[in-house]
Amino acid sequence: FNTEQFLLEQNGREKIEPASFAKIMTLYLAEDGLKKGVITLDDQVPVSKKAWSTEGSRMFIEVGKEVRLADLLKGIAVVSGNDACVALAEFMAGKEEVFVDEMNRKLRQLNLSDTVFKNPHGLPVEGQYTTAHDITLLAYHYIKEYPQVLGLHSIPEFTYNNITQFNRNRLIKMDIGVDGLKTGHVESAGYHLIATEKRDGRRLIAVVMGADSWEDRENEALRLLNFGFRSFVIKE
Repeated sequence: FNTEQFLLEQNGREKIEPASFAKIMTLYLAEDGLKKGVITLDDQVPVSKKAWSTEGSRMFIEVGKEVRLADLLKGIAVVSGNDACVALAEFMAGKEEVFVDEMNRKLRQLNLSDTVFKNPHGLPVEGQYTTAHDITLLAYHYIKEYPQVLGLHSIPEFTYNNITQFNRNRLIKMDIGVDGLKTGHVESAGYHLIATEKRDGRRLIAVVMGADSWEDRENEALRLLNFGFRSFVIKE
């Protein structure tokens, strides 16, 4: 992280569905909005029928009601709520499609040319793809610009509407220093994980995509982190 170097890469530029990794960009745009003052954590976000009915992982917001924006961000970062992503996108841009245009504009600003987003949550759709290389750089810019988000991504569990759900990144609970960042899974692409950890002043980011199970993605991410910390030092 300190030097922006890739220490190990395998098939890093192979195109693959992003799954919930798309939510990193959704949260990135939210942080941009907070920084600019166009939204605040205390904003009350209305829930449309479209947001409420979004399939997949959910934080269980209710149609016709309002949700505090701070809770929406937790619902996205901690429990990977697809419904929360649509509600946030509609609130910030008026329409989900306009928000997606902003996601792709941000990609161009970051020079991430091997990624295209088609929605704010990552559910499968034709023409949506990324690479492990691009996702690593996206995570890097996101954390570097907004380091406070690690406090959000490392929350172990989140309760909303009397429903408690646990952080899908199980490395958070292992008390080994991992403090982020995001999981993902779709049947057509497999299990994804961005894991980041700081040891002795050094931060590493490990990205695993297309694993066969959540156990495999966790084991591979840990192997990568341990390899990086063990095999490399910072030269002053």
